[in-house]
Amino acid sequence: MILEMKVPSPGESIKEVEIATWLVKDGDYVEKDQAIAEVDSDKATLELPAEVSGIITLKAEEGDTVAVGAVVCLIDTDGAKPTSTGSAAVAEAPKAEEKKVEAPKAAPAPEATYATGSASPAAKKILAEKNIQPSEIVGTGKGGRITTEDAANAVPSMGTPTGGSRGSERSKLSMLRRKVAERLVAAKNETAMLTTFNEVDMTEIYKLRDQYKEEFKTKHQMGLGFMSFFTKAVTRALQLYPDVNSMIDGQEKISYDFCDISVAVSGPKGLMVPVMRNAELLSFRGVEAEIKRLAIRARDGQITVDEMTGGTFTISNGGVFGSMLSTPIINPPQSGILGMHNVVDRAIVKNGQIVIAPVMFVALSYDHRIIDGRESVGFLVAVKEALENPTEILMGGNPRKALEL
Repeated sequence: MILEMKVPSPGESIKEVEIATWLVKDGDYVEKDQAIAEVDSDKATLELPAEVSGIITLKAEEGDTVAVGAVVCLIDTDGAKPTSTGSAAVAEAPKAEEKKVEAPKAAPAPEATYATGSASPAAKKILAEKNIQPSEIVGTGKGGRITTEDAANAVPSMGTPTGGSRGSERSKLSMLRRKVAERLVAAKNETAMLTTFNEVDMTEIYKLRDQYKEEFKTKHQMGLGFMSFFTKAVTRALQLYPDVNSMIDGQEKISYDFCDISVAVSGPKGLMVPVMRNAELLSFRGVEAEIKRLAIRARDGQITVDEMTGGTFTISNGGVFGSMLSTPIINPPQSGILGMHNVVDRAIVKNGQIVIAPVMFVALSYDHRIIDGRESVGFLVAVKEALENPTEILMGGNPRKALEL
């Protein structure tokens, strides 16, 4: 029996996908539930499993865009599974004696003539005026001779020849990357995006991590990173400034009483933004566990469309790549995104004294159509206050209880 395998729907709003990679070859025997292809949608990369076992016939090429429900391959369930003994017998069969054939002798090189790669006197004069060597020109005359027309059309080199590689390669962007590009351009063109900056003294967070990170790791089997502190600070600030947790839909504003935080993570197919649902209810341990889970799924290519959908606010940590400062782009239809950056020892003033402290620059990009300066600056100041006094503001004065130690 021949089974037609069709592209399943990855999500409600997705109408087409792109065949990113075939994991099998035409004519291969595949097992039921074996991953046979990776397909890109505009939200994520998903694996396509075989519905039955049998011999596969591919009906689409890598890079093809196919509609959801379209046939991409056939599987012949009557196809016999190859046996290892058969292949071994073939491998052990004696090789036929190869007939020795002498390689033909190379033909003698043609004698150089006046025409081969040379230029006529008139062409030489034109090239000399342009300061171009005849060796730089490919002649179109008989035997490769450089004609007067070749010399007249020759263009001087625009740079110094270095002898280095000058190759280039053109490749098609994946559907996911194309969709990301479209969304970023749309965010720049369709929102009144503005960015405000501040700096955070990370001294207190460093002290808490140094004091509790080993005990936290031993008990919870995960590290105590910056993201749990930032997520808790952000969800608190969103509740203080709800306009930052709102979106524009046509002529209306949608406000949310929950905080679904999108977290930018790097995956094999590029940047992905999975969502932590109801992050305002998560503990420090809960945030670290959810971020770890989502990051592993993104890295392994297992992230689903549902896990990428939604989100009311985004946190992007460019500091892990060494970024000192940036202006993050809003993740539409959201109205705000917080950019984290690297931590550097800087000279700051405390109590009238210049001291060295670990400082991080933070940036809030926001849609000025819905968020005014008071809300944006107030939000970022609230984040700063919570991060600089985490014990009192984020942990209720009891770090051990907050960390579930």
